Amino acid sequence: MQTTSRWLAVLADMIGTENRDFAQRVLRTWLHTVRDGLTVDTTAHFAAQLPDLLRGVYYNGWDPGKVPIRRNRQEFIEHFARSGRIALSDVPQLASTVTRFLCRELSEPSVMHVLDRLPQDVRTLLLPAGPTGKG
Repeated sequence: MQTTSRWLAVLADMIGTENRDFAQRVLRTWLHTVRDGLTVDTTAHFAAQLPDLLRGVYYNGWDPGKVPIRRNRQEFIEHFARSGRIALSDVPQLASTVTRFLCRELSEPSVMHVLDRLPQDVRTLLLPAGPTGKG
């Protein structure tokens, strides 16, 4: 629980909000929307790296018999916005911020491995705009 709480505080700060519920919703939306585009093996490998509480969030509502779901960039943005109750125009910034955050908290290579499994136009949407902070 402490790790998840710290993660949400850090992510909220990176997003520029004090609202941890919003940060949690954005993170959950990223996890679910990306997860749905992955194979069962890649999903399991990525989940193993998440803190216990977030692993439960990650798998919540997942149907391994219906993946991967291939969405193009616009479909991904629309699904992300609808699922997270986020403005369409905010999706690119929020999605790349979550990616940057996960690269810092997990490892950049493991996150990039996951993103490499997605269509190119979706992957470019998710790529962090600046340095991840890993050294």
